[in-house]
Amino acid sequence: MDKIRESILTTSRASKLERRGKIISLTCLGGICLVVVAIFGFIAYRGLMTFTSDHVSIIKFLTGTEWNPSVSKNGAPLVGALPMIAGSFLITILATVLAIPFAIGTALMMTDITPKTGTRILQPVLELLVGIPSVVYGFIGLTVVVPAIRTVFGGSGFGILSGTFVLFVMVLPTITSMTVDSLSSVPKDYRSASLALGATRWQTIYKVVLRSATPGILTAIVFGMARAFGEALAVQMVVGNATLMPYSLVAPASTLTSVLTTGIGNTVMGTVQNDALWSLALILLLMSLAFNLAIHLIARRGAMKR
Repeated sequence: MDKIRESILTTSRASKLERRGKIISLTCLGGICLVVVAIFGFIAYRGLMTFTSDHVSIIKFLTGTEWNPSVSKNGAPLVGALPMIAGSFLITILATVLAIPFAIGTALMMTDITPKTGTRILQPVLELLVGIPSVVYGFIGLTVVVPAIRTVFGGSGFGILSGTFVLFVMVLPTITSMTVDSLSSVPKDYRSASLALGATRWQTIYKVVLRSATPGILTAIVFGMARAFGEALAVQMVVGNATLMPYSLVAPASTLTSVLTTGIGNTVMGTVQNDALWSLALILLLMSLAFNLAIHLIARRGAMKR
């Protein structure tokens, strides 16, 4: 009896391993959360220095059109971030709008029109596009896209339009891959029922498949926008990096990421110039949070409809 009682009261080896696994998992999870909180806290602390230490108005920072942190006007540095914010949103929206029809068409080809042939041909192409480094896209844009736009539209060739074409190719595989997953998740019974009721294949695709996959497609679009908004190197190489309001698609402009990558290495920590760049980084961080929030809201709405 003593041995039986001892075996019952003694923690088994499997229980010890399970407890050890839980401790390791919770430790890793806590470490990840700590790193994320530390990154957010540091960027927020440095980004707010422009408004707390350098006494720059938040409204003037977000609506000002002059960017020259080394020059002061009325006792405040010229750090108007509106040109970069407008440039980032313009390139992101234009590239995403341009990519949406190509992404949906490619996804439909891989799932509903010619699934076997389309997947066999297009899947390797998407994987290749994903694996190409950003600097390669930027170099191709610099040597092909910029001269082409210069020839067709005149000017220097650098600007919003060049950045749009480069980002269009970069976000296309992201939106396409997620759209393929969304279309593939639509039950085959929906397609069969639609065809059985007399609908054509195109009517089934338009009125059944695409509408059922709308939440997933919207999520793919938001992911693509987030990808485009945070891209730095490729855009920097073709946008022109002029901190001016984008009055034309073919005129040199700038984005939040292009100004950050070109200026952060040329400033000293704690100076007005450096604080202003950290404020741009804070805007990028807040936009990333907004994109993630939008993705969660779309996913939750889609789940509620189901």
